[in-house]
Amino acid sequence: MGAVLGSLTEIRELKTEITGLRTDLKRFIERANQQHIDTVLAGVKRNYSGLIADHQVGAAKAELPGEMVQDCPMRDKCFTVFMEFLESTAQHIRNGEVTDEVIASCKKEMKALRKKGTTPRCDTCFSEVSRLFEKQIGLMQALGVYAKAAEPGEAAGPVPEEQAVKEILEPVANTQRLQILQSLATETRTFSDLSGLTGLRGGNLLFHIKKLADAGMILQRHERGDYIITEKGFSTLRAVSALYATLCPADDGADTAA
Repeated sequence: MGAVLGSLTEIRELKTEITGLRTDLKRFIERANQQHIDTVLAGVKRNYSGLIADHQVGAAKAELPGEMVQDCPMRDKCFTVFMEFLESTAQHIRNGEVTDEVIASCKKEMKALRKKGTTPRCDTCFSEVSRLFEKQIGLMQALGVYAKAAEPGEAAGPVPEEQAVKEILEPVANTQRLQILQSLATETRTFSDLSGLTGLRGGNLLFHIKKLADAGMILQRHERGDYIITEKGFSTLRAVSALYATLCPADDGADTAA
């Protein structure tokens, strides 16, 4: 009888050791994955931030004229001033690191420009410039070059439902889109690569790619270029992985009743 009890004790101890080893191995893998993600992200920032900034400025130059007041005598002069401002702020994307102080300085500069507008019609043009600047800030956040600092004592508040669903939940609430995001976490992929991975073709695949791109989770290097993941995409993937590990823990096979 004593020998049986001794064997049961040894089995329990062995299971405890195995469980501990599995936990240590999981932590090691998570740290290794994080290091890989950080390395990939650093390469994205280093190699593509300038290209992305140039693309953003070019898009602003194409969009802005159509949104400005058409019959204003100062239109051409203001357009030049606005583009100089947007080109200057886009430079921060290339620099790789943006602080709250830099953003505050840019907003202060915009307010100073607005004071020079003497008519209510100026609101139309300045609203469009403000929108384009906010797009730049969003791009900085997506690339991971700008992270807004939390206010002292700031606590997590209510989640804005529509925005959370549109920008976070809906983009990854699909098997193929999650496959795309996970595959881009390890390397860049071509359209053909993603087609082979998901089994989708043509417009069907483009639909899902656009969902992720519109949410700021992935980017395309240039027209017909490879797809890459953004900081927002990495953060979303990490959050999904952590949530899954918490709510759906794997069955380690341990028999706690033994």
